[in-house]
Amino acid sequence: MKAVKGNKEYTINEASQKGYQDMGFDILDEDGKIVAYGRGKTVPYGDYVSLMEENKKLHSRIAELEAEISASGPEKKAGRKKAGE
Repeated sequence: MKAVKGNKEYTINEASQKGYQDMGFDILDEDGKIVAYGRGKTVPYGDYVSLMEENKKLHSRIAELEAEISASGPEKKAGRKKAGE
């Protein structure tokens, strides 16, 4: 396992994982995938607001597309072609 924060990277074992996590280090496994995020991280409020607005737009678009699909009926669903056909 590795503990990573900024330009610091330490090889650690499972026993020391919690301590490094508490200090704000992200914990990665041998493949480089994140096992746990470091504590105390925050997201700037402006980023949060813009992501929430985008999330609302995407949810409403999904609802529109689902309504279109259900309104088209089963005959059109079966007739749709997959990409590349």
